[in-house]
Amino acid sequence: MSREAILAADVGGTAIAVGLVTAEGAVLVQRQASTRERGTAVETLDALLTDLVATSRAEGIRVVGIGVGVPGAVDAEAGVIGDDVQNVPELARLPLAETLRSRFGLPAFVDNDVNALALGEWTFGEGRGARSLVLLAIGTGVGGGIVLDGQLVRGAAGYGGELGHISVNFDGRPCFCGGQGCLKAYVAGPDIAAEARGRLKRRSDSEILALAGGDPAAVTAAHVFGAAAAGDPLAASLVEEVCQALGAGLGAVVNGLNPEVVLVTGGVAESLKPLEPAILRWTGRYAFSRALASTRIAVLSLDKRATVRGGAALFLYETARKPGTAD
Repeated sequence: MSREAILAADVGGTAIAVGLVTAEGAVLVQRQASTRERGTAVETLDALLTDLVATSRAEGIRVVGIGVGVPGAVDAEAGVIGDDVQNVPELARLPLAETLRSRFGLPAFVDNDVNALALGEWTFGEGRGARSLVLLAIGTGVGGGIVLDGQLVRGAAGYGGELGHISVNFDGRPCFCGGQGCLKAYVAGPDIAAEARGRLKRRSDSEILALAGGDPAAVTAAHVFGAAAAGDPLAASLVEEVCQALGAGLGAVVNGLNPEVVLVTGGVAESLKPLEPAILRWTGRYAFSRALASTRIAVLSLDKRATVRGGAALFLYETARKPGTAD
């Protein structure tokens, strides 16, 4: 196995995961901590990376560079995080790439976390070998990453891949972005839970409430999916709407981009996995049949190893795109 590795990190609102990852995608060492365990997210990231540098030296592993995925839009060319970092606001406008280069004396690259995850699956995982791939990460929000003809789509201002804000209902639910009917408002975990709580005001006998211990405020998306699986009519109706909305969103992706591979992952993915047939049925209602026939769609449950590999894939992508930056 290679004795060179990349310092890779995934920064989230709840946790930060880091690892030493080889160019082949093997995670040699992994560490994780709550996002603000050492103070700010930046301080926690610094401590975790410092620990990995010490580990690499002890084990004779040469670190060649750093790749980091963060929530929100990023000016990847400058390595500067944008203003829209809802879950980790202290990162806003931070020149993180330069901060890491100065701190560790290594080439460093920073991008949106779902862009990094998409690169990870395209480089090492389910999308390996494909020329085009779209990844949807559904959890507290809905992020997207797009690789077309071997190029990551970032957009003019770093907002490329914000597929959670495709409208699937013209006059639908309001979204935090200011729009209405966004995909995120129908399939993200907190939005599913909020809709369920609203409907429980009219149907307090639902199994959803029983699973939440009788407390409407405790209802989560997992309770909704669990109640639907148990045959609860209210939950089943809501879950069918989730599948329809996701199918409409996937149909827009298939029609607009015609990728070889579409991957759906994130915190809600484990609940969505048994519903793949329903999701694909709805996708077929909204997508061109021939375009859909050329696209492989899969729902994946990915762990932190996959998100850490995304940081490594980002480093490899950028150094291949900019020869000499890793010297």
